[in-house]
Amino acid sequence: MSASSIELLGLIAGCLTTASFIPQVIKIMKTRDASGISLVMYIALILGLALWFVYGFRNGQASIMIANGITLALALVILGMKVRYR
Repeated sequence: MSASSIELLGLIAGCLTTASFIPQVIKIMKTRDASGISLVMYIALILGLALWFVYGFRNGQASIMIANGITLALALVILGMKVRYR
């Protein structure tokens, strides 16, 4: 596989995994109920996503930076709603 094919593969994987957070955000916004969300899990997830973003930045890997940056934003929204709707 060429480098551009590998980067495309990473972008597609990133889009799919990032998009998987959108239904959760919408559900919590509609119901204002985040009781099923684990606070500890989301804190760990956010730290991991931030580290992946830095890793992608340091290695110049756009697919890793974009996917983890957007997912980080969505996870922060979910965490914020978890705290707000206690």
